[in-house]
Amino acid sequence: MKNITKYIIFGFLLTVSVSACKKDYLEREPTDIVTDEQLWKDPKLITGLLASFYDRLPTDMGLNDQGGSQWRNMADYDDAMWSGSSNEEPRNGIVNYDRGRWRLYDYTFVRDLNLSIEYVDKYGSATLTEVQRAQTKAELRFIRAYLYFEMVKRMGGVPLITTQLIYDFGGDPASLQQPRAKEEEVYDFIASELDAIKNDIGNGTSNTRANRFTCMALKSRAMLYAGSIAKYNALLTPNIVTPGGEVGIPASRANDYFQKSLEASVEVLSGPYSLYNSNPNLGENFYEAVVKKANNPEVIFVRDFLTSKAKKHFFTYENIARGIREDNLSSSSIAPSLNLVESYEYLDGSSGELRTRNAANTDYIYYNSTTDIFANKDARLYGTVIYPGAPFRGLTVSMQAGVMQWDAATNAYRTIEGPDLGANYTDNKLLIAASGPHRSIQEVSNTGFYLRKYVDANGGASTRGIQSDVWWVWFRLGEIHLNAAEAAFELGRPADALTYINPLRARAGFPQNSLTVATLTLDRIRNERRNELAFEDHRVWDLKRWRQADKVWTGNVNNPQDMVYALYPYRVVRPGDPARDGKYVFVKMVAPRFRAPRFFQNFNYYSSFDQSVINNNPKIVQNPFN
Repeated sequence: MKNITKYIIFGFLLTVSVSACKKDYLEREPTDIVTDEQLWKDPKLITGLLASFYDRLPTDMGLNDQGGSQWRNMADYDDAMWSGSSNEEPRNGIVNYDRGRWRLYDYTFVRDLNLSIEYVDKYGSATLTEVQRAQTKAELRFIRAYLYFEMVKRMGGVPLITTQLIYDFGGDPASLQQPRAKEEEVYDFIASELDAIKNDIGNGTSNTRANRFTCMALKSRAMLYAGSIAKYNALLTPNIVTPGGEVGIPASRANDYFQKSLEASVEVLSGPYSLYNSNPNLGENFYEAVVKKANNPEVIFVRDFLTSKAKKHFFTYENIARGIREDNLSSSSIAPSLNLVESYEYLDGSSGELRTRNAANTDYIYYNSTTDIFANKDARLYGTVIYPGAPFRGLTVSMQAGVMQWDAATNAYRTIEGPDLGANYTDNKLLIAASGPHRSIQEVSNTGFYLRKYVDANGGASTRGIQSDVWWVWFRLGEIHLNAAEAAFELGRPADALTYINPLRARAGFPQNSLTVATLTLDRIRNERRNELAFEDHRVWDLKRWRQADKVWTGNVNNPQDMVYALYPYRVVRPGDPARDGKYVFVKMVAPRFRAPRFFQNFNYYSSFDQSVINNNPKIVQNPFN
């Protein structure tokens, strides 16, 4: 009996002991989870959180870390097409843009930002100074303003939520269901937020964190968008409105927005930035203005990468010219179009249309080299696109699609191509260059052009092992010059507009004051934006705000603007004719892998709201034609 009693007592004590240990274990603070209170008391953790928020800023075609694919959208419009592997081939056959294309409704991000703004004061007051708290909240409000801009330019008015919404678990979610604000109210909110925070945000001239001038750069862009929508929606697409103003801005507000854009632009232009002018080679200078990190006074705000920290991307690996790639696995995905190339004027101010045939259209124009046809072009073409025979990384990107063999019997040329890159013709001279172009081979240009902008010129950057850390530019001074020029012109001040636009043209090789009040037009300003800002995520948004997208991309195979065009160089084989033999001629054509004309419809001006959003919030008004 004693033994039984002893075992019972021992078992009881063991149970109590284990229970106590278990209770202590369950009540221990986790060592691998940072609480809100801990985060907002640690400046290093706050900086890390801000960095993650900056990385979440949306873009239609920006560069991303490994695996990010938004840049592939560069191939979806008229400045380029897809020449890479066949898995992305549908980009060349977009029959029409989906109603949900460009859709963005990210209230998870809005909630994260609103909570963070509240937590700065709730938890940070014990360790952060008043100045630090004000600066942190200003940065968070900048990111929120940028997010709202990205949503309003895609969706129109969206719910303006600036504090956390708390559910009372009473069964009625009505208090959480917020209606859409008017489109103009969202733009007004963005402007007022940026004005309110610009003096608190600090960060000097940092280009990876927002500062005063980043705020004004965003205001410059957003107000220009609002002014354009107010003016051109009423003029060109007056039926794209909703009764409650969720879509459509009163035309009477256009000049107010243009004035705010101009004032914000002037504030940035009066700051510590200047146009990049460090390389006497004007084409290389423009390329460096976008990609060079050291001593670049033009760049205002970027998404940066750093290979040494494993923050890098595959953009160069995917887009290096075929003949100079370092890995034999991928290249040449984004192929710039002849459409874009011909939008760059000649330096004498004449049309940028490339001259391939004589005036009577009876014969080709014969060039001594493949680069001659591009002589005296706007230097921004060189800085944006690699054209046949242009250098990159100290190498010549040779391009030749085949030969033109003269046939005396028919008194005409026979076009001779072939299935292999780098092959020779029967005269033991080049038939097809290692960089093509080629009609059907994947991962070689299908248009006769390669991308230069954002492609890394450093060795190893086009390998899978090293990759690239070229940054993505959100804002640079070149855009601000153009914003100011457009806003001034819209306000009836063309002389002022010239002071902003002519410096960009002079940097590209045009004579000083190449445009005058007599020659400056809105179309010239719009073309300058296309030339200066190609592949920087502006083209589709500009056409949308001008209400030109449905007029440019009409879905008609007979409309040159709807199709992506190519330029193929050929070596002439015509023995006995020294004026032609061995020279080069060029043939313009619809890019062979391009399948369907671009087609933008009125419902694309504002993306549709997903039905699940409306089901969860019946107060959401669907966009027109959706």
